[in-house]
Amino acid sequence: MVGRAIVLVLLIVILSVGGIVWFDFLNVIDAKGVLSPIYKHIPFAPGDGRTQPAIGSDEFINLDAERLAIRLEALAIRDMEMDTQQRDIITKQELIAQMAEELERRQIQLEDWEKSLIANALDAENKDRNVEQLARYLTGMPPQNAVNILASLEDQLAIDVIRKTEDIAQAEGSQSIVAFWFSLMEPARAAELHRKMAGRPPSL
Repeated sequence: MVGRAIVLVLLIVILSVGGIVWFDFLNVIDAKGVLSPIYKHIPFAPGDGRTQPAIGSDEFINLDAERLAIRLEALAIRDMEMDTQQRDIITKQELIAQMAEELERRQIQLEDWEKSLIANALDAENKDRNVEQLARYLTGMPPQNAVNILASLEDQLAIDVIRKTEDIAQAEGSQSIVAFWFSLMEPARAAELHRKMAGRPPSL
């Protein structure tokens, strides 16, 4: 019985040591420091020291640093998105500015066309008919636009158009818009036209 017990104990010890060596070889446990005297007598045994990566005492600090790095990366991505949005806004603003410039250019062209149309109409042989057409044309457009065109005409022509406008309104029994035109004119320009209309007889 004693012999069997000793054999069983030796077998348990051998199996335990073998299991420890095997688990250490698989890097499941770290027993190289304890088994280093045995490894010296075992061929092809691993050398002294650890083969597993060491885990420092600042493991929690490294996790915090990792979390901080992730947050910084998220902030960097957000900054990039904001920069992209800002560039898109600037691009849209530039496009709107270009469209505004194009509209202004077209408005100037339209005004030039209107002035050219007026000049061509007045160059016709029948001045009275042309002045009447111009008066009706100005009456049908927005008052401020009509006043701007009147302001660009020479005094006598502006006076002729104003008088023709009043004659048309009187003939058709409608309210004349001339008084409203004068209210929209610059005071100096309106006063000058009033003075010249009072000093000159109706003339076309």
